[in-house]
Amino acid sequence: MKSLHFRTAGESHGKALTALLEGIPAGLDLDVSRDVDPELARRQGGYGRGRRMQIEKDQVELLSGVRLGETLGSPISMLIWNRDWENWTTAMAHEAPSEETNPKALKPHYLPRPGHADLVGALKYDRRDVRDILERASARETAARVACGAVAKRFLVELGITIGSHVRSIGSVFTADSELPEDLNAEVDADPVRCLDREASDQMCEAIDAAKERGDTLGGVFEVVARGLPVGLGSYVSWDRRLDARLAAAVMSIQAVKGVDLGIGFEGATRPGSEVHDPIVPVEDRPRSGGIGRASNRAGGLEGGVTTGEPLRVRGAMKPISTLRKRLPSVDLRDGTVGDAAVERSDVCAVPAAGVVGEAMVALVLADAVLEKFGGDSLGEVLRNLEGYIQYLAERGFEER
Repeated sequence: MKSLHFRTAGESHGKALTALLEGIPAGLDLDVSRDVDPELARRQGGYGRGRRMQIEKDQVELLSGVRLGETLGSPISMLIWNRDWENWTTAMAHEAPSEETNPKALKPHYLPRPGHADLVGALKYDRRDVRDILERASARETAARVACGAVAKRFLVELGITIGSHVRSIGSVFTADSELPEDLNAEVDADPVRCLDREASDQMCEAIDAAKERGDTLGGVFEVVARGLPVGLGSYVSWDRRLDARLAAAVMSIQAVKGVDLGIGFEGATRPGSEVHDPIVPVEDRPRSGGIGRASNRAGGLEGGVTTGEPLRVRGAMKPISTLRKRLPSVDLRDGTVGDAAVERSDVCAVPAAGVVGEAMVALVLADAVLEKFGGDSLGEVLRNLEGYIQYLAERGFEER
């Protein structure tokens, strides 16, 4: 049983998205206008986003789990209303249509898009109109994930753990390697593609403009970085407790993400071991890793499925979005004839936003791992358990027992 778990519900053009988060300890100071809504706004940003982002101004309506500004330890439920619902009341009605309903008002789609869940979902759930699929498969669902992740991030901050992200590449444009600033989001959120390399950022924007002109889309790579993690989160004793596996599954679950790596990831497979593994060295003022550190961080903060105390670095590779104005061939699910794939209002590039979603998913996994390691029904209890562990690391020393 996971210590922290969440569920989302809702369709892209339905009335609202619902988020349910269970496992956050009692006593956490939480203000959704301060802690959650800004994260939702960050998810809506980024150069290359579509017109839907101009319609929706996502804000959370808190339904349960918080009283007088503090969490209760009970499930936290949140609602994000879809402002565009007013244009979809007929197409997304819960009731069966009447005989007088114009079929076009139901906004059906019968030509599935290559690369999307449209076709496989229609076959799996025995549907003809792929709107029954795309409304839930849509990345609009990630707004609810970000709401849950924002609460997890707020919890982690109380424990001295911070999470940020940045874009490493869009299309064929890559950033130059550089030292990451301590407050990563403060540096990149003002950039149109959330990139640290200003020259690369300009080139990415140009590439997005060119793709839009062609009726095409672009993917890329984002990186999530977590700092302040103590050594010892996760475990190697069973496959499903390995933290790298849990992180990979969480990031891979984000719509359109097709690859995940940690540290230098796949690049490490091309190097000899002497250029991959991080030398172990004594370090001062590193209480969360027992006074022992690494001379480098090519492992990305994890060894054997367990945190090392170094910054955690997780990357997600996002494929280009499946909705193209330059339509690809498809098959009509009504009669089997060949036609062009359906077009939904969409982005040209959503890699900057995917980084924000990546932060949320990483935060949820890390919060679960923290609670698994330290336990506690209240924030105070978790903090005491963490402080006791850090004290143990400081006193452990190097003498044989």
